[in-house]
Amino acid sequence: MPLRTDSLEEPQLNLTPMIDIVFLLIIFFMVGTRFSEIEQQYDIELPTAAAVEPMTSRPDSIVLNVARSGQVMINGEQVSLPDLQTRLEVARKAYSEQSVLIRGDGAGVYQPIVDVMDICHKAQIRSFSLAFQPDASGATP
Repeated sequence: MPLRTDSLEEPQLNLTPMIDIVFLLIIFFMVGTRFSEIEQQYDIELPTAAAVEPMTSRPDSIVLNVARSGQVMINGEQVSLPDLQTRLEVARKAYSEQSVLIRGDGAGVYQPIVDVMDICHKAQIRSFSLAFQPDASGATP
């Protein structure tokens, strides 16, 4: 029984389609560049304008101080929790992304701070944060 001893053909890579695509891309970019040169040939004096700035600037965060006794103060003025909610709702209506910074006494109870956070939630203030002072010693608990 004779064995077949024909050598198999080596596979070949056909580069013709890839070369066609490269030529088409070159032609496309050459034509696109030509159009931009034609547009720049017209002698047009472009209008000038001042730098664009927003009509109103973003308001500062409302700073709420919660004392050790649980009193809540805005700008040194003591306010009740219902009055605080009214003020925060008015501030949110004036600027929808109003932020609040809550500064609580470190030795005080936590419940008044949670009450203030709850009022922020009820007034639909989405951006509120708790202030803290970094540990000077750098030690981690």
